[in-house]
Amino acid sequence: MDRSKTVTVQILNAFTENGKGGNPAGVVLNADKLSDKNRLEISKKIGISEIAFVSKSKNADFKLDFYTPKMQIAHCGHATIATFSYLKQIEVLKNDNSSKETIDGKREIKMIGDLAFMEQLAPQYVNMDHKEHIILKSLGLKKNDLIPNAPIQLVNTGNSFILIPVKSKMVLKNVIPDFDLINEISEEFDLIGYYVFSTNTENSENDATARMFGPRYGISEEAGTGMAAGPLACYLFDIINIKKKSFLIQQGKYMKKPSPSLIIVNLQVKNGEIESLMAGGKGLLKQKVDIQIEM
Repeated sequence: MDRSKTVTVQILNAFTENGKGGNPAGVVLNADKLSDKNRLEISKKIGISEIAFVSKSKNADFKLDFYTPKMQIAHCGHATIATFSYLKQIEVLKNDNSSKETIDGKREIKMIGDLAFMEQLAPQYVNMDHKEHIILKSLGLKKNDLIPNAPIQLVNTGNSFILIPVKSKMVLKNVIPDFDLINEISEEFDLIGYYVFSTNTENSENDATARMFGPRYGISEEAGTGMAAGPLACYLFDIINIKKKSFLIQQGKYMKKPSPSLIIVNLQVKNGEIESLMAGGKGLLKQKVDIQIEM
């Protein structure tokens, strides 16, 4: 008996900048009957950084499970944006306010026109001064490449990233990642990866430009990472003292194959403290791919 099944994966570029670039993510609808093994097989065959598997939820509008080609992860920003952009495009999403259930809780989703925004939690910070030397070594950087008085920090708004502030876009462009060493540090601190950034941008409208390295999850470099841009906006507000409520984070410009992305982060601030945030952008459908799997 043939137990094969065809699964359609929608590929969308999330966080596109002026309709171009962005970070590709997969979206699989009606995924309720797919096992963990099925989902991992699909993710490996598609080979992009993350795929969102959408199924029914008892406490939110949709349940989203995120997989890389190597493993499941708790949250994925660009795959969330891709999912809700697509649901809006095919008119499954009827309202501008929605929600997702993930493996570690419920998050609110808000649509503003054709932009999708996802809720993240208040930031938690861990100082990484004791690991500064090895982190710099893993990127081919020196102490004087960093922004003065801006410490390397682990920041978590749902996922953990180490944020490394460099003083210029040229330093950012010329980073030489040692993926084995980055992977070791990522394992030690349970990271998705590194988010290296500079506030020295080519476009004065952008607050920062960044690069994300996540070899622990099979991601050498990613073009747009909403779950890292959220922590960065918090860092800019709390640590660098840029007291704004909305930030524009560019990413992907300095990849070997550039794919500029733009992530918008809006902070909810009360009495000078960040209570939560919404990170978002636009997702554009690029193609549909049919995958055969064994059920």
